[in-house]
Amino acid sequence: MASIMTNASALTALQSLNATQKNLDTTQARISTGYRVSQASDNAAYWSIATTMRSDNSAMSTVSDALGLGASKVDTAYTGMDSAITTINQIQQKLTASYGQTDASKEKTQVEIAALQKQLKAYADGATFSGTNMLSVNSGATATTAADVKIVSAFNRSATGAVSISTIDVNVESIKLYEAGTAAGVTKGILDADRLGTDGSVAAAASNPTLGAAAAATDTYSVASLKIFSGTTAASDTQIQAMMNVVDAALKGMTNAATKLGAAKSSIDLQKTFTSSLMDSIDRGVGQLVDADMNKESTRLQALQVQQQLGVQALSIANGSSQSILSLFRG
Repeated sequence: MASIMTNASALTALQSLNATQKNLDTTQARISTGYRVSQASDNAAYWSIATTMRSDNSAMSTVSDALGLGASKVDTAYTGMDSAITTINQIQQKLTASYGQTDASKEKTQVEIAALQKQLKAYADGATFSGTNMLSVNSGATATTAADVKIVSAFNRSATGAVSISTIDVNVESIKLYEAGTAAGVTKGILDADRLGTDGSVAAAASNPTLGAAAAATDTYSVASLKIFSGTTAASDTQIQAMMNVVDAALKGMTNAATKLGAAKSSIDLQKTFTSSLMDSIDRGVGQLVDADMNKESTRLQALQVQQQLGVQALSIANGSSQSILSLFRG
């Protein structure tokens, strides 16, 4: 039925054109942003998941940075420890060489040992990275043990959405070489602890030897301060043997400490590799949820542009039907 009040064909063509334009706008937005879900209105569930995963990935990026910083701290401590091990071996060599020697020879050797002891302290003091030193510590006036160094290693989100942080802990107490803490009962470091000359074990209390006398079972020595010559007196050979026992025990402790640092560094490297892989996996997961398929969208864009052109033509034809009705009344 032809009507001048209602042009049904034009209305249908207009609705079709509006739908095409809406789809065209959506496709153009996907192509320009690269996302098929760029806001909550596109797909609330996918947008929420992607936003949370992106937030987690950002946190993991910070974790990766923290692992890098932690690796540098451990590397620095290991470098200092390795240098100290080389130096304490030299002290052991000096003690061995001085055994059975004259007092004059021991006096000269003492100068060399003192220089090596200063070098040990310099290595420990210098092993600082970003304010952290694991070899030369000061636990203060109240703490009796050194605080662990905690390295952030993971950002975790549970099934309920709760977040937590994991750390790789380096037990500084077991690797420190020097302890400047003043608390009663504070545990000294590997090098400044008083050790029994009999077996090199850490003594409950210091008992300074009388230089030149036979070594006593209760005599204690510290690698940081032992002397084979002081004033005009040289250490006896039994005392030098006791010092060698102390140095050997300290060397074993330092070797164990270096092993712990190496294990910590290995754990950090493994966790850093895992974190990087996990971040890549999350990126891929987010992409599958919200990324636009550019090949598909490009093809769709061309089809919609053709539909738009046809829609305009259809609307034009439909509008022309009113002119046909008008022609019926012309003479």
